Amino acid sequence: MADSMAVQVCYAKHDGAILRQVFVPAGATVEQAIRQSGILQQVPEIDLAHNRTGIFGKLKPLDAVVREHDRIEIYRPLIADPKEARRRRAERG
Repeated sequence: MADSMAVQVCYAKHDGAILRQVFVPAGATVEQAIRQSGILQQVPEIDLAHNRTGIFGKLKPLDAVVREHDRIEIYRPLIADPKEARRRRAERG
């Protein structure tokens, strides 16, 4: 595939991670790669209007252009505020 590049799309669930390699055209966006991966059909609770996305651990908008070998990550919403959880642990002990 001369005009395409390989990227990975991943989503970590409670019971394991889904990791897909897809080939996207040069100039593809984060959203295009996610949609092409099929993860949205496999995990219907993902809502790109609410779930944050990133590349290699850095937050990126859906319209960010991906590069060859990028790992696109779809993040689950936080259940608890990390600062609040840390404060509670410090109070306990």
